[in-house]
Amino acid sequence: MDSHSLQAQTRLLVRQKVTMMVNRYVVHAPNPDGSEGPMVAFAEQKRMKLKEEVILFTDESRTRVLASFKARNVIDLGSGYDVFDDAGRPIGLFRKNFGQSLIRSTWHLDQPGMPTLTGQERSPLVAVLRRFVDSLSWLPYHFDFGDVFSVVKKWGLRDRYVVDINDPRTDRRLVIAMAVALDALQSR
Repeated sequence: MDSHSLQAQTRLLVRQKVTMMVNRYVVHAPNPDGSEGPMVAFAEQKRMKLKEEVILFTDESRTRVLASFKARNVIDLGSGYDVFDDAGRPIGLFRKNFGQSLIRSTWHLDQPGMPTLTGQERSPLVAVLRRFVDSLSWLPYHFDFGDVFSVVKKWGLRDRYVVDINDPRTDRRLVIAMAVALDALQSR
């Protein structure tokens, strides 16, 4: 999918593919019936890395980079992640608000030329349950980044998310990076 078509998307579907040493994420544009349509991104997160870095490719062949994000520091308790385009130019950043996230996960996302977005778990009850009852980690959760975009985790054994984007100015690569990070980095 070309960059213009990707930027026109108002909904994206994200699915995690679990393997032994790598988390893989596949992002699709939806078909008119809501099923997975064309792939728009493929990402891999290697586990056990000291300084987190995730590369988003345009597909599973991994030949063309769409974007990437990288932790600013080894210990990421709020230091943030820079998001880059395919040429390595910065397109934004996101960071977890460590203090607020002790009870209800809260993230801040910055895109140049736009106000900072704050994304927080929609349900305080689900947030508290997920924190204190490990066996409930499968519970779906929802993040709202104002009225700009939302990430909704669906019920099921595999992690699946629906991302709705309401602002045409929001860089879809930044939204995809944030959606992947919500899964990949949520427990940190």
